[in-house]
Amino acid sequence: MVRKVLVLATLGLSLALAACNTVQGIGRDIESVGKAGEKAI
Repeated sequence: MVRKVLVLATLGLSLALAACNTVQGIGRDIESVGKAGEKAI
């Protein structure tokens, strides 16, 4: 059970990192979510 959860978490993280390509890309994604949240409020 623990192994399945670990495998799924690893796959999810891999997909997320592949989508952003770099740590800088992840930072930009987080920043854009924050800005969108500010505009909504």
